[in-house]
Amino acid sequence: MSVAVMLVAVAISTSFGTAEQALPAAIAPSPAPASPDAPLRIPYGATDDRFGDLYLPSSGRGPYPVVVLIHGGSWSQNRTLSESAPMAAALARDGVAVWNIEYRRVNGMGGWPTTLTDAYDAFMALTTVAQQQSGDRLDLGNVHLAGHSAGGQLAALVAGRYTHTMGRTEAPPIRIRSVTLLAAVLDLRLAATTGRDGFVRKLLGGTPEEVPGRYEFASPIGQIPLGVRISALHGDRDRVVAPEQSRRYITAAGRAGTTADLRILEGVGHGDFVDPASQAWAAARATILGNATARH
Repeated sequence: MSVAVMLVAVAISTSFGTAEQALPAAIAPSPAPASPDAPLRIPYGATDDRFGDLYLPSSGRGPYPVVVLIHGGSWSQNRTLSESAPMAAALARDGVAVWNIEYRRVNGMGGWPTTLTDAYDAFMALTTVAQQQSGDRLDLGNVHLAGHSAGGQLAALVAGRYTHTMGRTEAPPIRIRSVTLLAAVLDLRLAATTGRDGFVRKLLGGTPEEVPGRYEFASPIGQIPLGVRISALHGDRDRVVAPEQSRRYITAAGRAGTTADLRILEGVGHGDFVDPASQAWAAARATILGNATARH
């Protein structure tokens, strides 16, 4: 790790990986259980946009496999977790608990490093408020992350940073089993230099030349998750995030010894992964569910 990146890591370490410090006061148990059609909204921090919707299957008592779902939208304030709600409800009907998270975004209170630390704090809230509100029905030894576009970047980054730190302990509080990446932005330097660089520059506050340490810290391709199955799906007609993003990441994962696979879907564009009527959405659902219900 370069000196610049070490300084960046030190600067944000008080919030990245220490979600407990940002949590609100204890929340009384909800009088109504969560369900696929009536999720519980649970804050994981004291400010706006630091909350998640918890979906639980309507059958069984658990503990259930958990999917942490992270929406995309160029890290921008005009996109919300409602974009992922149909997928969350569908997975809950399939027997999986889903923690569909919101986070502070660019043009709101987000950007560097807030957007990144919020995603990590929301993930770690599985061990506190989310588990409490579920009635201890979340299987934290069987946790999966999934994200679309910018949400894929956050999912991969959380998985990479967690498994390189907490994941190496003898008894980690959460065991990540898989990450499913849907048209994800995985190499931010590549995105800034060959793609729609404006989105990435707004997130990180500059170009790769101006803030190189931020790009290195925030790019999932430089910190492949350890001991985690990675599934990437990308459309061959994606004009927003180039399929090369997924190709490079999966190649890097293979070199790191991680089990990883890539599916390039014919005739699929970027937004198809959030359209419940599309083949891409169905493929994403099947992939996430397959990973979540596989034997580990």
